[in-house]
Amino acid sequence: MNIYEKLTNPLALGIFLLSLLLPVIVGVLALRRTRSQSDFFVGGRAMGRLVVALSAVSSGRSSWLVLGVSGMAYSRGSGAVWAILGYTAVEFLQFFYVGRRLRTETQALGSITLLDYFESRFHDEKHLIRIVGALIIGVFLTAYVAAQLTAGARTLVSALGLPLWASLLFAAGLIVVYMVLGGYIAVAYNDVVRAVIMLIGLLVLPAVGLVAAGGVGVVRQLLVGIDPSLVDPVSIGIGAIIGFLGIGLGSPGQPHILVRYMSIDDPRHLRSAAVIGTIWNILLGLGAVMIGLVGRAVVSDPSGLPDGDAEMVYLVLSARYFGPALYGLLVGGIFAAILSTADSQLLVVASTFVRDVYEKIIRERASIDEARKLAFSRMIVVVSGFAALALAYFASDLVFWLVLFAWGGLGASVGPALIFALYGPRATRAGIVAGMLTGTLVTIVWKLWLTQPTGLYELVPAFVSSTAAVFVVSLLSKPSQPGSFMSPSA
Repeated sequence: MNIYEKLTNPLALGIFLLSLLLPVIVGVLALRRTRSQSDFFVGGRAMGRLVVALSAVSSGRSSWLVLGVSGMAYSRGSGAVWAILGYTAVEFLQFFYVGRRLRTETQALGSITLLDYFESRFHDEKHLIRIVGALIIGVFLTAYVAAQLTAGARTLVSALGLPLWASLLFAAGLIVVYMVLGGYIAVAYNDVVRAVIMLIGLLVLPAVGLVAAGGVGVVRQLLVGIDPSLVDPVSIGIGAIIGFLGIGLGSPGQPHILVRYMSIDDPRHLRSAAVIGTIWNILLGLGAVMIGLVGRAVVSDPSGLPDGDAEMVYLVLSARYFGPALYGLLVGGIFAAILSTADSQLLVVASTFVRDVYEKIIRERASIDEARKLAFSRMIVVVSGFAALALAYFASDLVFWLVLFAWGGLGASVGPALIFALYGPRATRAGIVAGMLTGTLVTIVWKLWLTQPTGLYELVPAFVSSTAAVFVVSLLSKPSQPGSFMSPSA
């Protein structure tokens, strides 16, 4: 029996389908709490610490963790743990030093989006930061959403035998329905459910696999027999280690993660949210690495995986060790993990257009009542969702080419700019724009021509270059309103 034939079992199929429809139920329940644009995009700044912590983790990880890290560990061994260490450490610090101050200052300035904050912080009456930032966020995140939809659709193609166009339509339609109903609130609570499903899969599966394989000692011996470097975390080389650790540099620049901090009910609660989120990150990350290692010990030859794809090891072990009910849940969990990033990113794309482009630039001097803003926000979610669907269907090669450095591009262009905005009293509007453009340009150039010869992940040099650009240009330019910067309190 292959990994997908098991879904022909009525119980497995029923639980799988239920896991796909559960988000709509959550969206219906969130509808009555979504009454304003602030509710729709940042949950009315009323979300609890547990929801914020698990939602931040879930939206940041998605299928990259469930399939990507487990596949990386299968192929490259225990060295995959460096990737987990990088983003876990950065996101722990981010809760304290970025999240808390960002939450405090965005409320003080009445900012609903990240670009709202930049414009208010630097008194950018010409909207230069908003325009540049909207272009960068719009391009990277739309491509990212399209890629997530494609990944989700291919899960349905394999699991249910649906054609690609129907699977894409179902994936996009499912996201759009519950987002239109409940906006950010529906997205955040669905992320909590998905985080729990991911935890079940990434903890229970490697534990069962270890026991079935004979224990930790036996698995280690099997791995040494295949290739001793699989159990040596430094065997991947210093360049790869720096690159894996550098993944964490992207976290401060991800708008779909940053909005979680902006949504919490009390900035003081981010301290406990940091603990919850970090524990969750560690458990999920180590679980994914263990799945890859156990999978390599059990299936030593990659040809034993479907199409020789290392990222299928999660599904192979699930089919081998679990009955229909849990298997159906875990396969649905992969689809849920994909949606947990796609919906968060789609909401940011919608807020970028509605708030940052339409309301603040196109209709800058017009008075728009709250009901119209909320209705327009819902309409843009629908339009953005199906625009991403079209991109996924007609330009899949371009989408995946872009998504390879979407995390790095956002991390390098937005991350340094935000850190300077929060902590750099001498930062200027010109410096922020220079940093955004430099981060984007270096990411693209490095990815195209320098990643392969250097072996260094493009985010690292792009982040450093962007930081230098903000610093140098800020020194050479004048603040838009000298002495008007907010004090570094919070």
